[in-house]
Formats: sequence, structure tokens, C-alpha cells
Amino acid sequence: MNIIFKKDTWQEIYYSLRNNKLRTFLTMIGVGWGMFLYVSLLGAAKGMENGFDKLFSGFATNSIFLWAQNTSIPYDGFPKGRQVHLKLEDIEILKRKIPEIDYISPQNSRGNFGNAGEQMSRNGKSATYTLNGDYPLGNKISEKKLIFGRYLNDADISQNKNVVVIGEEVYKNFFDAKKNENPLGKSINIKGIFFNVIGVFRVKKGGGMENDQTVFIPLSTFTKMYNNGDNVDFFAIVSKPNADVNKVEEKVRQQLKSKNNVSPDDTNAFGTFNLGKEFKKLTGFLSGMQLLTIIVGTLTILAGVIAISNILLITVKERTKEIGIRRALGAKPSEVRNQILLESVVITLSSGLLGFISGIFVLMILDIVTKGQDSFPFYNPTVNYGNVFAAMAVMVILGLIIGMIPAQRAVKIRPIEALRTE
Repeated sequence: MNIIFKKDTWQEIYYSLRNNKLRTFLTMIGVGWGMFLYVSLLGAAKGMENGFDKLFSGFATNSIFLWAQNTSIPYDGFPKGRQVHLKLEDIEILKRKIPEIDYISPQNSRGNFGNAGEQMSRNGKSATYTLNGDYPLGNKISEKKLIFGRYLNDADISQNKNVVVIGEEVYKNFFDAKKNENPLGKSINIKGIFFNVIGVFRVKKGGGMENDQTVFIPLSTFTKMYNNGDNVDFFAIVSKPNADVNKVEEKVRQQLKSKNNVSPDDTNAFGTFNLGKEFKKLTGFLSGMQLLTIIVGTLTILAGVIAISNILLITVKERTKEIGIRRALGAKPSEVRNQILLESVVITLSSGLLGFISGIFVLMILDIVTKGQDSFPFYNPTVNYGNVFAAMAVMVILGLIIGMIPAQRAVKIRPIEALRTE
């Protein structure tokens, strides 16, 4: 198309758009607004997705938390209201019977499940904090950000060591945090027993299962302290990546009911929180937001492109005499058609670029405003440029297709009839 490289062509387009500034501006708003919505909403949806990924980073999102309660149905000679218990031996039984399970971490607690915390002291200072007996696997399910030392290991469990990992608030209370005092190797008193501090963790704002007022000791040591035998307060069960978390949860319930002589219809004997199920709902919501954004943006862009066609139809009618003169002077029908099509593409592409730049600018502002606010799940809003370029290409194609209507109308104008037009 040699017309594209002619200076006169671009001058004519410029004068045409300049002479109808308000009309051109209003026409461009439709397409520009559609691209703005497409970019800003798609970027915002991605920002929320990144925010939740950051919030759940270090978290086993395909996990189930299970604890024992009271039966609600009499069964096999046992009365209603019987207390059932989770046992350490249940771990191997569940892993053997349910191959979809990746690993299970047991935990006991003082300060959760409605019971009181444990009093702790050091150098005359005392306070009550949540005390958890844990396995090293617990750190795989909810990873702690360590600012000193390490987490529990297998040797701590097998040797029943008196070691403790404390939260940052506990550290600030018992140690001189202002001078960045190193607590490692120093001890705190828990229930009359001295525990050596091996680590200090920090919980990120808005995330994590624990808080900074929690301490962790080996589960074996916890069991000896409270004479719990092999009873466990709850299991954190992580399924294999491709397993259906809901089916795993149901299989675990049924296995434990069978082992503890609980009715298969009893829904109260074992309580669960299925994090995998809730996380899937969240990711489904975010995917739905992105799809809705694409649909809304596309329809808005389409409406804007149609508006451009309507405006060009009016322009063609107003320029009937001008087109007639060009035809009389020897302009070919293809040149007239290409002129109108080029105007359509220029308006469409310019509108899209302005909408794209505006959308990126808004996303930059949102990123600055929300940066550092860990409690709000929004982080690094980005746009897939492949999607944007695809939308631009669709806009140009639509501009060409819909621009054919006014272009064909311009071609059909007969020079003699156009010259008679007032």
C-alpha cells in the first residue's frame, strides 16, 4: 500500500482529525476506555494473585488440619458424646492406607484449642505464651522466617532435647532486642524446666498460622512434660501435588472413624479445616476475575470500534464533495477506500495506546500505594504484554473490518453526483 508512505495521505488524515477535534476525541474515548479497563483490571487481578501467592508463600496450600472431638451418634455399643483421640500410631496407618498423602506432621499445644497458654520466665520477667510441641515437618507446612538460629530437627525429637524456638515478641520480652542481643544458647524457663533457645522466628503480617507470641519445643519433650502418652492434639496432613484434597480428607475421616469405632455418618467426631479446598476457591475466584476482565475489556473495545465506524460514516457524508473532486481528478476507488481505512486504523491504534499508557500508569500508582502493606494481598501488578499486543492486533483488525463500511460507502460515491452536493 503505497498510500501509507505518501506525505499527502498523512497530512489529509491530520487535517481531517484536527477539523473535527471534539468528534475525534469523543470517538477515541470508547476504544481508549476499553483498553484502559483491559490493562488496569487485568493488572489488578494479577496483583491480587501475586499478593495471595506472597501471603501463602512457605505454606503447604494442599494441606488439611484435623483434630479429634466428641462423637455425636451412638455406635457399636459406645454412647453418644464419647471423646476420641488422635494417636501417633495413626500417622503410619493413614500413610499406609492412603497413598495420596505426602506427609503428616503432628502437633500438641498449650494456648490453642481453648486451653490456657504456659507461663515462661527469664531474669525476673515472666509472661504467658502459646507453647507448641512440634515435629521438624511442621516447618514445611508453615515455614517460619528465622531471624536467629534454626528450627527443630530430628535429633531434637529422638533425644527429647530441652530446646526451644521462640517468636519475635517473646524474644523482645526476654532479651534486649534494641541491642540485637543474640539469644542462641541462652535459656528460658518453661514450667520449671530450662530450655536452650536455638532459634527466633518472625511471622509476616497477615500470614502464617502462628503469631510472634508462640514458642515451639520438640513434640517428644512436650509429651514427657505433660504426660500425654501418644495422644496428639491435631495432625497437619499434606496431600501429594496431583491428589484431590477433598477425597484425601474424606478418606482420612473414614479411616479414623473405622479405627476408633465411630459411626461412618458421624460428622462431629473429627474436625477438619481443608486449606487446599479454600485455596482452590480463592484461585478460582482470581481466575474468574481475569476472565471477566478480558470479556468486559473486549466488549468495551468492540463498542468503541463500532463507534469509530459510525463517526467515519458521518465523516464520509460530510466529505462527499471532497471525495467527488478527488475522484474527478483521477483518484482510484482503492485510494479513496484505503484513505478511510487508514483513518480508522490511526484512530483505533492511537486510542488503544493512550488507554494502555493510562492503565500502566494506574497500576504503577497502585503498586506504590500498596507497597509495604503486607496485610493487604496485593503485590507487583503486572500485565502480560503478549495479551496486550494480541488485544492491539484485534483492535486494528476490527478497525479495518468495521472501517470497510464507511470506506465502501465512499467508493460508491459517483464524482458527478458528489460535485452537485451542497
